[in-house]
Amino acid sequence: MAALTLSPVHAKSPDAISGAITDASRPETDKQRDANRKPAETLAFVGVKPGDRVAELLPGGGYFTRIFSKIVGASGHVYALVPAPSPNAPPDAPDFAARVKAIAADPNYSNVSVVVEPFAQLKAPEAVDLVWTSQNYHDLHNFPGVDVAVFNQLVFDALKPGGTYLILDHAAEPGSGARDTATLHRIDPETVKKEVLAAGFVFVGGSDLLRRADDSHSVKVFDPSVRGKTDQFIMKFRKPKP
Repeated sequence: MAALTLSPVHAKSPDAISGAITDASRPETDKQRDANRKPAETLAFVGVKPGDRVAELLPGGGYFTRIFSKIVGASGHVYALVPAPSPNAPPDAPDFAARVKAIAADPNYSNVSVVVEPFAQLKAPEAVDLVWTSQNYHDLHNFPGVDVAVFNQLVFDALKPGGTYLILDHAAEPGSGARDTATLHRIDPETVKKEVLAAGFVFVGGSDLLRRADDSHSVKVFDPSVRGKTDQFIMKFRKPKP
């Protein structure tokens, strides 16, 4: 995978990206994670810009949601896509949308909408410029009722022609395929590439920004020895124009 080098963190980033990362409304806890997650370089590689429509799959605590919101600005929009609880979920099951709903309710992020639908049919209300998933693609292999091939086709259909599908995830041992998706929460990058290309996407390129040679790929990503410091890959795909 071709390496991408952008440094220092903010100096070569477009102004919109740099401003979003230094924005005063970002939580300090998010900013403390920037050294490991390298959002400025990553988003410069993606090419997100003011006015874009972004669909963010499984936004978690909203680390990237807030940044996207500030980059795309008032002329753009961010759709945070969260799977609806399963019909047989217990009443006390955690609400996966709670944290991002709080962001959407914050006046600082008025261009954020939360979309809660069954995971097998998640989609934005309009065609988007970017579909983004960070550290979550491997979970597609573990959600009940989700067919990865069908899901990637839904992503293809959700994008505008020329739109970008960006996948960032924890790397598994080369050649392991989807073996470690449920146990270690990792996936072989080549498996991801094969699956996405099968949906009709074109591979634009990859980035080595988050690669870590000291990660053995043998422990769960939540293990204290590697948490926040896993070997991660970034792949950028494009929906062809007619």
